[in-house]
Amino acid sequence: MHYVYILNSEICDDAFYIGITSDLRKRLDTHNAKKVSSTARLSPWKIKTYIAFSDKKKAYEFETYLKSASGRAFSKKRL
Repeated sequence: MHYVYILNSEICDDAFYIGITSDLRKRLDTHNAKKVSSTARLSPWKIKTYIAFSDKKKAYEFETYLKSASGRAFSKKRL
C-alpha cells in the first residue's frame, strides 16, 4: 500500500505537510525525530488525514494534486 498523508504541526495549527510513503508509522516517526529538514522546526507532528492506495502511480498523482492550489483548497475544506 502507498499512503498519501497530511500532517498537522502540534505547535502551529496553521502548519501542514503533505507527503507519500509506504510505511506511515515509520514516516511519522522520521518527521517527529526531526530527520526531515522541511518539517523539523515545527515538530512534533500528528496525522490529520491519510488515504491508502494500492496503485503507486495514483498515489503520486493524488499527492501532486493535493500540493496544487486547488488540491490545498480541497484538503482544507474536505479533509
